[in-house]
Amino acid sequence: MTTLYRSSLEPQHWLVWADGLGWMRFPARVGGWDDRNPVPSLSRRGLQAVPLWLAFNTGLLEDLRLSRFVRAA
Repeated sequence: MTTLYRSSLEPQHWLVWADGLGWMRFPARVGGWDDRNPVPSLSRRGLQAVPLWLAFNTGLLEDLRLSRFVRAA
C-alpha cells in the first residue's frame, strides 16, 4: 500500500509511505520523484494524508503503475 502525505513543516516536498520501501521524501515539482530520498526518521506532526493523484507529473504515479519500487509479493 502506498500513501501520499503533505507536511505543514515541509510544504515544498511530498512524503510517501510505501510497503517494502518505507518513508521517502521528494520535491513537489514536475519530475520530483527522480530526486527522492529515504527518510530514516520522521515527525508525524503536521502530516496530512492526501490523494495520490495530487502527485501527478512527479513520476511517482508512473512508478506505481509500473510497480518498479514495490517488492513483488
